[in-house]
Amino acid sequence: MGYVKPEAVVDNMIDAGVYKSGLNAKDLLIRGALSGSILGFATTLAVTASIQTGINLVGALLFPIGFVIIILLGLELVTGSFALLPMALFDKKITAKEMFINWNLVFLGNLIGALIYCFLYIASITKFGNITDSETIQAVVAIAESKTNGYMIYGLDGWFSAVVKGILCNWMVSLGAAMAMTSISTIGKISAMWLPILTFVALGYEHLVVNMFVIPAGIFLGADVSISNWWIWNQIPVTIGNVIGAIIFTASALYLTHKKKS
Repeated sequence: MGYVKPEAVVDNMIDAGVYKSGLNAKDLLIRGALSGSILGFATTLAVTASIQTGINLVGALLFPIGFVIIILLGLELVTGSFALLPMALFDKKITAKEMFINWNLVFLGNLIGALIYCFLYIASITKFGNITDSETIQAVVAIAESKTNGYMIYGLDGWFSAVVKGILCNWMVSLGAAMAMTSISTIGKISAMWLPILTFVALGYEHLVVNMFVIPAGIFLGADVSISNWWIWNQIPVTIGNVIGAIIFTASALYLTHKKKS
């Protein structure tokens, strides 16, 4: 299926980081918003599949569909950018300022898209507020509470647990972006990127863009979670963890071991 060797993958990741740093604000926001919405679709697909089958692994098996769509359409997901742009920075192809501008715009775009899908999804499953209780609604509410209150009850230990789960998540997700470059065929790319994405979902780790959808959705559906608790006990620590996981375990590690020295 057109296997690409690791050294070439790293070069391609650097080139991708350079390309992304050159995108204008409009493109980053639009592509970021599409990514946020698509991950919302993938999340609700996974939740629905888990409910219908009673097997959480089925949801994890299906969730990578969203990531595949994002990668194949060349959209912008900030968790992938946390690895690709640092590699371009290590290679002195972009500046730190360019990297941070990209990260902030894509983060904002992902949030906008996640919230757009959130409101449309709520309108759909509640019939515009006429249905207030269903198995799906209960599941989304429970997820939102576990991702916030589930950490808050443990205080600082809980906060750092969210950071660690963010690290472990984006170690896999950023590897998914790398694995997509290990093949030149579409089916090869899909197969390769599916593996680490399935892994992080099945293990229950924390992805900041997924949480941009599922926690607000839970709040609007009646979860006992405030906006401040969403950010303090999940969004902020998970974002920190996602950055650390991508930079240390994907960008730095792959660059140090596979980058050809000129």
